[in-house]
Amino acid sequence: MVQTIEKTQESSKTVSLDEEVLKVFASMPDSLKIEVLHYAEYLLYKNTEGNDSTNLVDVDISEAKMAEKKTLFGCMKGTFVLPLPDDFDEPLEEFAEYM
Repeated sequence: MVQTIEKTQESSKTVSLDEEVLKVFASMPDSLKIEVLHYAEYLLYKNTEGNDSTNLVDVDISEAKMAEKKTLFGCMKGTFVLPLPDDFDEPLEEFAEYM
């Protein structure tokens, strides 16, 4: 399937979508080209999610999972001191004017 784009800024010639994408891609720096490549492969992967597609180039999913910070059971251990002080249930002095 070849789609076309109408370029009204230049002369009104019809340019194929593939040619326009390649033209823009060629003008990008290498760092952006890598990002575009990864995004295009991601889109292809999402489109064929049920298939066994292993054509992804260095997509490191483990790094993305590691970036997500998950809370762990017991991470607050040692934060609270027990036993509680004897005056724990007493009103705080800071709130005396509101009582």
